[in-house]
Amino acid sequence: MKIDRRLLLAIGVIGLATVVWLLITIGLIASTLAPEQRALVAEQLAPRFVLIGMTWVFGLVSIAATLRWLFRRYASAPARLLEQTRVLLAAPQAAPMNHQGTKETKALAEAIFQLATQRDTLRADVAAQIAQANFSVQQEKNRLAALMAELTQSVVVCNLDGRIILYNSRARLQFKALSVAPTLAGGAELIGIGRSIYAVFDRQLVAHALESIQQRILRGAASPSTQFVTSTQAGQLLKVQMAPVRNGDTAGGAAEISGFVLMLENVTRAFEEEHVRDQLLHGLTEGSRSSLANVQAAVDMLAYPDLEPPMRERFLTVVREEVHSMSARITDMTQQATQGLKARWPLEEMLGADVLLASQRRIEARSKRSVTLENLDTTIWLKVDSFSLTQALDYLAMRLVDEFDVRFFRLRLQASGNRAQLDLIWSGQVMSTETVMSWEMDSMRFGAESTPLTVRDVVERHGGEMWFERERIRQEAFFRFLLPLASVQEQLEATQILQNDSRPEYYDFDLFQSSELSNALEDRLLSELSFTVFDTETTGLQPSEGDEIIQIGAARIVNGKLLRQESFEQLVNPGRLIPAATIPIHGITQDMVKGQPPITEVLPAFYTFAQDTVLVAHNAAFDMKFLQMQERHTGLVFRHPVLDTLLLSAVVHPNQESHRLEAIAERFNITVLGRHTALGDALVTAEVWLRLIPLLQAMGINTLRQAREAAQKTYYARLKY
Repeated sequence: MKIDRRLLLAIGVIGLATVVWLLITIGLIASTLAPEQRALVAEQLAPRFVLIGMTWVFGLVSIAATLRWLFRRYASAPARLLEQTRVLLAAPQAAPMNHQGTKETKALAEAIFQLATQRDTLRADVAAQIAQANFSVQQEKNRLAALMAELTQSVVVCNLDGRIILYNSRARLQFKALSVAPTLAGGAELIGIGRSIYAVFDRQLVAHALESIQQRILRGAASPSTQFVTSTQAGQLLKVQMAPVRNGDTAGGAAEISGFVLMLENVTRAFEEEHVRDQLLHGLTEGSRSSLANVQAAVDMLAYPDLEPPMRERFLTVVREEVHSMSARITDMTQQATQGLKARWPLEEMLGADVLLASQRRIEARSKRSVTLENLDTTIWLKVDSFSLTQALDYLAMRLVDEFDVRFFRLRLQASGNRAQLDLIWSGQVMSTETVMSWEMDSMRFGAESTPLTVRDVVERHGGEMWFERERIRQEAFFRFLLPLASVQEQLEATQILQNDSRPEYYDFDLFQSSELSNALEDRLLSELSFTVFDTETTGLQPSEGDEIIQIGAARIVNGKLLRQESFEQLVNPGRLIPAATIPIHGITQDMVKGQPPITEVLPAFYTFAQDTVLVAHNAAFDMKFLQMQERHTGLVFRHPVLDTLLLSAVVHPNQESHRLEAIAERFNITVLGRHTALGDALVTAEVWLRLIPLLQAMGINTLRQAREAAQKTYYARLKY
């Protein structure tokens, strides 16, 4: 800990006073002696001056040590107690202070803690009353969140500045697909609370749509809305329907719009298919027109009774050729349409148990036969077109009932490596392989209904296989479908969509009231800014000597709230070996970064994630040095304002001995999880920053400029990398 200037001043004054006192004493004694005596005394004392000086120095050191002990016990202890008290004032819940000081300051600390505990009790009572008063409002918000979560359409709600204030899980997944690099941190740089929708849509296009809605409102439209189609940076076509969020009509009759709702649909595939279909229809129409003209001319000539046989045969040949040509075109169009139908089948992530239950209900309803389920593994997720798959199972079951009078069926599902085996099992008459092949290649029919698709089409669309087997011992047979399993990430995303907790973690309707301030960013209040709190894990501590980033983690703070769900986490291939000595610290091995993207691909995604925000890090000079070392390779310059929780902790708590992240978290009673992982450290740093903001405001540090200037005055600001 730094030595207080007051202590140094006290030691200096005492040392000077002892020197003055010694000189005065020697002068007084010398004035009482005769010149001969003074000379004799000086001669005798001269050899002892060194001993006298050493004695003085020893005495001064003893006095300094005593003063330092007294100062720490009686001066620093109250200062530390004051800082701990300020932490209690800012903390949401009181934590034991663990104060080290005199008996009196310890008793005072205990009294302060008891007062803080009483304050927490009162806060809890007030919070309970507020929660009860706002219960109906919260219910409405929860209903809206639940409705948004269960919608199958992508929905995004923005304020007038284009900042996202609410979105559902479908929108998050769709924005991930729209990302130029969706594999990097899940496309997290495109969507999030407080992010600008103009990262995806052109600002002028949205402004034009809002103007159109305003004109419709003025004309008295009951449900004004508009729609447009736009392309994204990833080359996708989006059909967007926009509706306003209105505060009601003003005195002049004009509606005040506070935001807008966007309902998104990716129409890229539909547009391409429609273009192909138009081409097919155009080719069929133009080709058939010519063929019909030739056929009509030939038929007119054949009507003459005196037509010679060679000429009659010639015209008949024309009719046959043109009819054959038309038939070939129609057949080709039918085949292409069937291929398009197969290509349009959506593969969705579904629980295997749900697929079996749907198949069971369909087969029992049509065939009037009993269907039982066995070996039902509820952890298996399939990536299938459930409708066509249940159609195929139903079709095969109906053929078995119609031709072999099968009485009951069983459905079985089990994992087999990276595939799943779905079996349709029955007992009964033996059937030939030729019969199975004919069923597999015939178009599926269900009574009066039919489809051009075959069982083989369904299997090929899934990239799977299907075969027939007999179990002679049990006298059973089964059709086995080999189907793709959903990936781990797809299972997670599907689970998020299906479960009730898939709704956004945070939605803030107060952002409807926000607008872009005209004053410079540096003069804006800390409470009004958005922050990206980040951390890096590296191969070592020397960026200028070749150490590289191996992981980046970040979280965002918007409107004073930490958005844990909107995080950025990405491993990075450093292009060099990770030293064995550093692996126990961050837990990242060489195998983990193998196949991961290099920093030149990861930094652009992180740059977009952090756009329009203030960067926050603990010991930010270290992390920023690594980012700056990549400027030449990526062309990206991080000109974002930067705040350092290490420096600002020293501003708020100058008398604390440690400003390590763990020590600060302990002071603020913050639980540390995932220490020395990039995202884990970023989340802890974000919690620390949220605790520091009110303490800085209590010191009169309210704006970004004031926070940066205060940080630069601390002792730790001299650290360089």
